[in-house]
Amino acid sequence: MGLLAGIGILVPFPFYYLLWTYPLSWVNLCGKGRDPSKVMALFSHFFKLVQFISLFSVCSLSWPPPLHFWPLFAFGQFLNFRVYQLLGESGTYYGVRFGKNIPWVTEFPFGFIRDPQYVGSIMSLVACLSWVPFQYILLWSLGYLFMMHIESTENPATRAKPLS
Repeated sequence: MGLLAGIGILVPFPFYYLLWTYPLSWVNLCGKGRDPSKVMALFSHFFKLVQFISLFSVCSLSWPPPLHFWPLFAFGQFLNFRVYQLLGESGTYYGVRFGKNIPWVTEFPFGFIRDPQYVGSIMSLVACLSWVPFQYILLWSLGYLFMMHIESTENPATRAKPLS
């Protein structure tokens, strides 16, 4: 089960890489009249389910969780919620890469924490260390760090043309 869990954890990262690197291909694949960010969100939610099932397959749950769980998990999820609240679906799911006009956001946590959604996700994962073996948390976190690196260098010339 360990190898399958590792594969399940890594499944979304090649998808995100391809969409970030070749956004026009994704827009064309989605076709006219379909919002590429919305379609990406649907795929991403499915991949997140695969990741959670993979983690659940190797975890050992116990109650109550250690004290460090609550602040790490709560703040991590707060960051995720806040990013989604400020950017919306299109901003969260590569809308700018798909040719959408996404306004620049400077409210907290932007401008205070670099890559706040990824930081929040990693914090939430670390909070679960008492239940999930370290190597799976590390693997998932490395996937996020990889995407942080990929998304830190954007070539505007590779963006899809603005959607009308």
